[in-house]
Amino acid sequence: MQQLLGRERLLATVQQHFAEAPAVALLGARQVGKTTLAREVARVWPGPTTTFDLERAADRAALAGTPEAVLSACTGLVIVDEVQRLPELFALLRPLCDAPDRKAVFLLLGSASWDLVQGVSESLAGRVRLVRVPGFSLDETGAGEQDRLWFRGGFPRAFLAESDAAWARWVESFAEIFLERDIPGLGSRVAPSALGRFWRMLAHFHGQTWNAAELARSMGVSPTAVNHYRDLLEGTFMVRVLAPWFENLGKRLVKSPKVYVRDSGILHHLLGLDSLFGLRSHPRYGASWEGFALEQTLIRFGERDAWFWATQRGAELDLLLLRHGRRFGFEYKCSDAPTSSRSMHIAQADLDLAHLWVVYPGGRHYPMAPGITALPLAGLSTLDLATAA
Repeated sequence: MQQLLGRERLLATVQQHFAEAPAVALLGARQVGKTTLAREVARVWPGPTTTFDLERAADRAALAGTPEAVLSACTGLVIVDEVQRLPELFALLRPLCDAPDRKAVFLLLGSASWDLVQGVSESLAGRVRLVRVPGFSLDETGAGEQDRLWFRGGFPRAFLAESDAAWARWVESFAEIFLERDIPGLGSRVAPSALGRFWRMLAHFHGQTWNAAELARSMGVSPTAVNHYRDLLEGTFMVRVLAPWFENLGKRLVKSPKVYVRDSGILHHLLGLDSLFGLRSHPRYGASWEGFALEQTLIRFGERDAWFWATQRGAELDLLLLRHGRRFGFEYKCSDAPTSSRSMHIAQADLDLAHLWVVYPGGRHYPMAPGITALPLAGLSTLDLATAA
């Protein structure tokens, strides 16, 4: 299996960014493979490499005590893992990046969005390139592993577990450590039990329009509290908040975001599932496919300029991407042979889509209607939006 899981595309992206900037940041959830990717960057780096892991007490003490002296003495590639644990480093890195006699470049690894780390955007604006590190993609695992990737999710240790039972043990441990250690490590005072309860509840709202009042009533807390819980999970790459697209089209449009548990394996754990067989009979089966296929689409085409669209009267488009000056639509159907619908035609006309793809689990690529095509999930890897008709 290992030979199928190279991450050459991410490695090439990091190398390209280092040709353009003195610092590159790898951002993604814990255990998603950032450290492994950093080791691969170091392996092919032509000069010396120094690594600081801020989860190790000795490394954290060195950089907390005399960070300027320590970092100024480094040459070549400097890797700082879990950098959000010492946010004061960002202000220090600014002059190091700007120094005319700079002898080092910096690879920063973070498992929290920098929106949660005060001062980062101001400190390193224009000096750092961001590389978002997702879980495994179907392109990396191979199309033959689609069901396994869907059920277990893209975290490397979850996907590569020896059995579904081993997968379940790993995910349970990951969730516990995340709630008990990682969230408090960001300075959050939210009780792990409250956040865990919200996380499990959110799994049952996966793929639905955000309704803070409804979740707040269910938990017996304020809407402000559940908005904060959502922001914490979004900032640690556990959930995706997909913004709505709206224009003055003369229609009443949905203007609340949709929320997804980003990793399908985490979603299935939170839903209490232990096998793909159980998933197939679960009420959230279709929503699970939608979230999984949506994440694979965003891995393939990037997260910028991505929305969903819906009208108050029920027409909806799961994903709208703006690329190359055109609008492209994606619908996700967990069906053996999807067909076009009135909602798709409304979205196609109202949004002036260049094309709409209906992504499904099957293997045939076929036209459904003018401008609407059924596309196997594996077909995303060869889809080129720059030349799409």
